[in-house]
Amino acid sequence: MTRLFNDPVAFKDDMVEGFVAAYGRYVRRVPGCSGVMRASGPVAGKVGVIVGGGSGHYPAFCGLVGRGFADGAVIGDIFTSPSAEQAYRVGKAVDSGAGVLFSFGNYAGDVINFGIAERRLRDEGIDSRTVLVTDDIASAPPEEEPSRRGIAGDFCVFKIAGAAAERGMPVDDVERVARKANARTRTLGAAFAGCTFPGRDEPLFTVDPARMELGLGIHGEPGVRTVDRLSAAGLAAALTDAVLAERPQGAVGRAAVILNGLGSTKYEELFVVWKDVLPKLTAAGVEVVTPEVGELVTSLDMAGCSLTLCWLDDELEELWNAPADTPAFRRGDLSGPTFRTPAAAAAAAERPLAEAAEIPAATEDSRRAAATVRECLGAMLAVVEDNERALGELDAVAGDGDHGRGMVRGLRAARRAVEGPDLGAGETLRVAGAAWADNGGGTSGVLWGALLHALGDAVGDEDAPDLTTLAGGVAAGIVAITNLGKATAGDKTLLDALIPFQQALADADGDAIGPAWRDAAEVAANAAEATRDLAPKVGRARPLAERSVGTPDPGAVSLALCARAVAGILDPGGAV
Repeated sequence: MTRLFNDPVAFKDDMVEGFVAAYGRYVRRVPGCSGVMRASGPVAGKVGVIVGGGSGHYPAFCGLVGRGFADGAVIGDIFTSPSAEQAYRVGKAVDSGAGVLFSFGNYAGDVINFGIAERRLRDEGIDSRTVLVTDDIASAPPEEEPSRRGIAGDFCVFKIAGAAAERGMPVDDVERVARKANARTRTLGAAFAGCTFPGRDEPLFTVDPARMELGLGIHGEPGVRTVDRLSAAGLAAALTDAVLAERPQGAVGRAAVILNGLGSTKYEELFVVWKDVLPKLTAAGVEVVTPEVGELVTSLDMAGCSLTLCWLDDELEELWNAPADTPAFRRGDLSGPTFRTPAAAAAAAERPLAEAAEIPAATEDSRRAAATVRECLGAMLAVVEDNERALGELDAVAGDGDHGRGMVRGLRAARRAVEGPDLGAGETLRVAGAAWADNGGGTSGVLWGALLHALGDAVGDEDAPDLTTLAGGVAAGIVAITNLGKATAGDKTLLDALIPFQQALADADGDAIGPAWRDAAEVAANAAEATRDLAPKVGRARPLAERSVGTPDPGAVSLALCARAVAGILDPGGAV
């Protein structure tokens, strides 16, 4: 388990602070941000390559910031995508005028949050691109390759993109080679034991000692199937045969190869496996180019390993072999003058972010309604804190187990952000939504942020809201969530509780807010319970859809909990 921590909720922040303190010769923290950039600052005329995702994967992602590799990294909480605000701030900090390229694994929360950041940067005139990594052959069949997850193949794509940017290639070409590398990269992994979050005493999943999980993710998810435990030679054969079977069309006989340890499977064991991997690749006609055997993309303390092949052509081979110097990875010789003087680097770091909008004026009625909103947020926080572990356990069945912790982080930030008495109800909801999205991270953070923002826009800052206004605001929130997450009713998400909740509110038009909300909350609770019969069609749980059947969706359950908590504020005398 993860034994060394202070406050488990602050684990990521403590880690980043210590990392920057240890490797200040390589990196510095982006001001006001959970992200790092090269200590020397942006390089004039150079594309900024930004990698990122949740923490728990070191050396990915922050350990790969340095010359020849990434220019910046955005760091989310454990197994949780960073927020759009954090990605935007890192993008703004590393841009030198030549554009920026975001690259990260294909997970719903990362896609939504980095996508929002990319659009914001584009709106400000910064040429921003994104390349998703989709190397995990176990997460979807070949005909659904764009839906696959990104796992250890991240490293190959990041390395090649970073080398291309380092040699001064324009953003079109950096994007092109990164896409080519991803299209030629395939990975399969196996796990022998799950990983444990800081502060928890049980792993996210357990494995029978005589069995192993094949086709695992890197966020604590179990594999897509359980098989008998293999010897090192047997595992080498299973991984090699599966990855070779998916050789991309047109790939020649050269490949960069990674045998990656996931956290608790250490180097000596990996070398034993590699002893049998290499001859199998050679016998299959593969020329192995500069292999890497070690821990490159981990999953906390998970026991297991993965095999990655990135099929090379002349261009990709040159970029794969190019020098790099980062806190966690060094190759070749990059000695020579620094790219940027300290004065120029400091000037780049001081470029202003977008100005904060003025706080809109609010009527006294709206301020009184805002006080009720703050009470509701407090009640939501209390019930989620009480159910944090249970929500995490639901999420761990087919996901990464972070839902409860992410909800707590988001609600704590939302509640803190609206302490001031001068905000109206609409602005209180919008401010709370922005804080939730920024601090909750992941898919749930950005979706709850969008819901509160839409509700705030509907409520406004003039009149106290009536039931029709609330129902309309929730409807607008459903539209925003659908546009961001691309889910629909029946996909086993929070929408399966939120849509019936909104309909119940709309059907109660003319009733008092408190009783109508309480009745709608019960509808949401029943709908959340009914999601146990559904199989997820989107998000991290999709590759393990069958395991999820029989368990309610954690996002729908947490929404129902929050709806009931709010009912306790709006209808304190109602039936429990």
